[in-house]
Amino acid sequence: MSYKRRLRGWLSYAFASEVFVVVSLTLFLPICLEQFARDNGYLEPERTESCSSKVPSAEQSEERCVVKLGGVWIDTASFSLYVYSISVALQALTVISMGGVADRSSHRKSVLLIFGLTGAFAALLFLTLPSSSPVWPLAALLAMLANVGFGASTVAMNSYLPSLAAASPEAVAARKELVRVEALVAEIPEDVERHAFEHADHDHIHNADEAEDDPLLGHEGDLLALPDAQATYDKALSRATARISSLGIASGYGAGILLLIVSLVPVTLLKGSTFALRLAIGLSGAWWAIFSIPAALWLPGGKAAATRGAGAEAGNGYASGSASVDGRVDGKREKWSIGSEIKGAWRRLGVMLRWREIKRLRNTFHYLAAWFLLSDGFTTITSTAILFAKTSLHMPPSSLVLIGALTPSAGILGSLAVPYIQRRLHASSLHMMIGLVVMVSAIPAYGCLGFLPVFRDGGVGGLRSQGEMFVLAVWFGSAYGSFQSYARAIYAEMLPPGEEARWYGLFSITDKSSSFLGPLVVGLISDATGNIRYAFFFLVVMVWAAVPILLSVDVERGRRDARVCAFRMII
Repeated sequence: MSYKRRLRGWLSYAFASEVFVVVSLTLFLPICLEQFARDNGYLEPERTESCSSKVPSAEQSEERCVVKLGGVWIDTASFSLYVYSISVALQALTVISMGGVADRSSHRKSVLLIFGLTGAFAALLFLTLPSSSPVWPLAALLAMLANVGFGASTVAMNSYLPSLAAASPEAVAARKELVRVEALVAEIPEDVERHAFEHADHDHIHNADEAEDDPLLGHEGDLLALPDAQATYDKALSRATARISSLGIASGYGAGILLLIVSLVPVTLLKGSTFALRLAIGLSGAWWAIFSIPAALWLPGGKAAATRGAGAEAGNGYASGSASVDGRVDGKREKWSIGSEIKGAWRRLGVMLRWREIKRLRNTFHYLAAWFLLSDGFTTITSTAILFAKTSLHMPPSSLVLIGALTPSAGILGSLAVPYIQRRLHASSLHMMIGLVVMVSAIPAYGCLGFLPVFRDGGVGGLRSQGEMFVLAVWFGSAYGSFQSYARAIYAEMLPPGEEARWYGLFSITDKSSSFLGPLVVGLISDATGNIRYAFFFLVVMVWAAVPILLSVDVERGRRDARVCAFRMII
């Protein structure tokens, strides 16, 4: 199977699945779940008047709607946040269990398709569940299934990224030159290499009289070319990884914008009814399922993937010592089952989190610590802003759809513009990512200003008006698209070769374990204060706390440590 076909298959799944994120997860699911609860909720403090009996307006911004679940009254916005919190906790457990299966290239596509279709059909089932149904809380279960399906399939999708980058034309060309130089260096006698290192800091005067006495002469160029060839290959691989990752983000955002435009028609015609919201979620599920078909056809799987995976590992100069792609361990075929793989995945997670391993790959783990805070902060900013716009600013669903379209549109422009800015500034990917983090942190910080009397009394400024939401949507989108691309690409550079799915699983676990906490804390803040704006303080602190951790990451050292770790596995 050609590289272009594999790349198209990978991009097609990004085109299919990211629609669920853009259309449902970050927009329609939060407001639909809140609307389900609102349609069955009552106004505080008497709890006798139905929330749906009144049309929300700016003058009613202090009125609070609560719903009774399990004998407990909770804020309708908190209901949406709690559902999301539980779903990402379940997602983390699933990702841990299935990461080892996805690491086997022969099963990777199966994991992607099984979980992807599960998520897609869960989204489709929203069409069959009205908010007036006595079993309306089942909407929470469908949301959880859809989110778990998306998260688990994304881990499998991301695990293709390193091999795709290694097979890109620029990386292949750089790899050929590196192999050529390595072959020349391998022919140099050991005593000459030792002589080269002993005299590495001395100037050599090469002339005809000294040529016969200098064993380094004739080999010096090859020895000096080796680190340059390795650096060239590393840079080519890094650029290819970032480029492919950016293409995936851009294609997914493009698909999301298309479906948002389509969804705007029924949402507007039906005046933002609960059915219109359910229809949008169902359409995202249908899109997800239909456009997963090219991925099923073009992505490698089965024996072909196992053979290609082994070749890719050999091409990178590494092999998996404990378990190769065909299910062999130390030359012997092991008996494989999903149950044994799940148990093994939890054992391997314990090994990965040992203090000795953390010290060996400390830069990778520093990055994961920062990602723990950032993924939570960014995800919770999105859901909190949408719920804030709906419940506090009382923006109609049609306006929320426009915001939903503006955000990924700006994301596409940002994903194209930021790499250009990086080249002009000659900045590293890590420094660009830090700049994007600071840029996004300005959004909740601006929301906090809404407590100041000057903005509270004026009605404009500090995120007090609906118009400000549109500006902030563009601001957030232009940074978030590039942030996702850089986050995935930087992490890919610091992974031990041959264990990509396992480490992307840990990446997702770090993401989901933190994203479980963020919405939970915001929900508790909203329930305790009756004002979701207080959550902005929490989000500012969370995002800013990640910056010093990011500054401590050395990507080059992390890449070398990962290679050493992979080499130790071989021996």
